[in-house]
Amino acid sequence: MFSGAFTAIVTPFKDGQVDEKAFKGLIRFGLDGGVSGFVPCGTTGESPTLSHEEHNRVVEMTVKEVAGQVRIIAGTGSNSTEEAISLTRHAKKVGVDAALLVSPYYNKPTQEGLYRHFKAIAEAVDIPLVLYNIQGRTGVNIENSTMEKLSRLPNIVGVKEASGSILQMSEVIRLCGPDFDVLSGDDQMTFPLMALGGKGVISVVTNIIPDKMSALVRHMLAGEIDKARAIHFEIFELCQAMFVETNPIPIKAALGLMGKIEPEFRLPLCPPASASLEKIRNVLSKLNLI
Repeated sequence: MFSGAFTAIVTPFKDGQVDEKAFKGLIRFGLDGGVSGFVPCGTTGESPTLSHEEHNRVVEMTVKEVAGQVRIIAGTGSNSTEEAISLTRHAKKVGVDAALLVSPYYNKPTQEGLYRHFKAIAEAVDIPLVLYNIQGRTGVNIENSTMEKLSRLPNIVGVKEASGSILQMSEVIRLCGPDFDVLSGDDQMTFPLMALGGKGVISVVTNIIPDKMSALVRHMLAGEIDKARAIHFEIFELCQAMFVETNPIPIKAALGLMGKIEPEFRLPLCPPASASLEKIRNVLSKLNLI
């Protein structure tokens, strides 16, 4: 159902408010670069600091600006099941193609609790749902047996896999089968995951190089391994640099250096240290992005 390179799009701010003009510009840049879709209001979009009104507005803007040209997977996850249902209902109402549901964070549910949480959302809102497994952010891992069980629910169609374990990713693909879309949640893992049968990536770097990552994924889907591998190594240092500090600090700093947004953050996120910024600048220069 979902394959390709999807941009986990940042939420630009200006003077403390969502910069709608810059946001729309980023969507146009991604469309011109050939991305398969957008994921607004994810981690990269600083969703924890968006009000519900801002969250809903960003999703609505994405739907309107994309205008059906590519697919939209809206971030609607929460550590409150009722809040996640509410955000997912809104996303469905405004016309997204699917919702991305991060594992509940901080309250650290059991595997049974994870299953019941996602099942409740799936039963409440009948749109395709993509799970988001990232233990480093949430404190809990969706174990493979739980993922297999969840994949049997008709509208849970895939997972953004950011466990960091290629062994876990391989097992998820084996257990859940070819109709369950496993997307990389880490740009530098896209090539190896797709070699195992992954369908693509929900990407941070497509905010700045939509053409390169989109081409890598297209080559992998077409079986053109050598072409994809060449791009993988070409952009590998950039992918690493985008995590020199907590995401989305580096990607917003990079977009600021490229003149695409104001490099503004909401606390508790803050601008990168000078050494980190210099590393980001050097990598962008090597790729002629600034």
